[in-house]
Parts: sequence; C-alpha cells; structure tokens
Amino acid sequence: MSDNHLKMKVWERGAGPTLACGTGTCALVVAAIRAGKIPRPEGEGSTVRVTLPGGDLFIEWRESNNKVYMTGPANFSFNGIAALK
Repeated sequence: MSDNHLKMKVWERGAGPTLACGTGTCALVVAAIRAGKIPRPEGEGSTVRVTLPGGDLFIEWRESNNKVYMTGPANFSFNGIAALK
C-alpha cells in the first residue's frame, strides 16, 4: 500500500482465515524492512500501519533496544465452554 502502510491476511493451520495475528504482523514488518521492501521508520515512536481483516495494528521496531512493539485495539470476539478431560 505504501512505505508505512501494509496489508496482511492470516491463515492459521487447522482454523482457516482469522481476523488478525499480532506475532505474524510484527514478523511481516521486520521481514519487509530487512528485505529492503520498506524503509525502517525514523525516530522513536514511528510505526508501520498494518491493515488486517480485524482492524489495524501499528508496529514499531525500535533501534535503541532492537525490540518490536505492537499497538492496536482489542475486542471481545466470542465466548464458549470447553469440556476438559
């Protein structure tokens, strides 16, 4: 989409398409930067926006400590009961 806005769909083995995957979204941004597909955003707090079917996540790969930070909404999606044996 652009250097600071990517789009991603998630397929989880055994579950099929899902609304989002935080770990996969972080990996997408780091991989895109390392592969030279997008530039690393400059300045602490600068993020890459990733649009998923469940909404947008914002990923920051901080140079000062080499850690990846994800921010975005969290919504209740379902409830259920599991029978454990």
